[in-house]
Amino acid sequence: MKVAAAAYPLDWFDDWSTYEAKISAWVAEAAGQGAELLVFPEYAAMELASLGGQAVAGDIAGALVEVDRHRPAAEALHARLAAAHGVHILAASGPAFGLAHAGGRPVNRASFFGPNGLLGHQDKAMMTRWERDGWHVVPGDGLQVFDTALGRIGILICYDSEFPLLGRALAEAGVEILLVPSATETLAGFTRVRVGAMARALENQLVAVHAPIVGVAHWCYGMEENTGAASIYGPPDHGFPATGILAEGTFGQPGWTYAEVSREAIAAVRADGGVLNLSHWPEQLSQLHKVAVRAET
Repeated sequence: MKVAAAAYPLDWFDDWSTYEAKISAWVAEAAGQGAELLVFPEYAAMELASLGGQAVAGDIAGALVEVDRHRPAAEALHARLAAAHGVHILAASGPAFGLAHAGGRPVNRASFFGPNGLLGHQDKAMMTRWERDGWHVVPGDGLQVFDTALGRIGILICYDSEFPLLGRALAEAGVEILLVPSATETLAGFTRVRVGAMARALENQLVAVHAPIVGVAHWCYGMEENTGAASIYGPPDHGFPATGILAEGTFGQPGWTYAEVSREAIAAVRADGGVLNLSHWPEQLSQLHKVAVRAET
């Protein structure tokens, strides 16, 4: 199958129709190139705050509420586009209010669509410092595995990709393709997510699809500067590039990055790779209680 990772810029919209036109054009472009799985970035839904005007978009409390206000319409739009083009789409994540466990605060929610409609949601599990202290976004409640015609798909949103036990839980549930939408201001932040996504691909012998926001959006509180490049990673082993990079976009350049992904290659490397990280994982557990500190004398 062909997968598409978006390096996506945030735009200002004076009305809903301009947002709808943008998303429709992005999906049509990727589908026209034969992509079957399209991945948009974390917090790219924050561009919907522009529909509330400058004062709302420039205030984080107002921006979060405004974006969530448009979430039902955005989900309906993505469902229509997935059906019209016969593709799977991970929509841009954004704030979602109203969850019972969240105490009136939002989670960071990514919605996943197939040709037959909404497949479900993945809420971010691990909050960054700015989400905790500035935006007061709270964690979701568990991980989802989507059993699709394209294979078993899991989602680790940005910072989540930097925690190996989350990726391992998904791999043990049969995930073959890991979607990693991200939003990072600095090169250091982007690198952390990139390294995390590549590490999850290595240790779980799967494909990771990394889709970041790029460019500036000075009108949107907390999303003023965005750094990255879209990439698709695999294990650096038999049937995959020696670098582990299946495809990589131009740094900071908006657009889609495409790669052909083979479930058969994933199964083959898991069964008979040069290394067998996925199956060897449990062997490390016997070593964990034997950590010895040796003092220099």
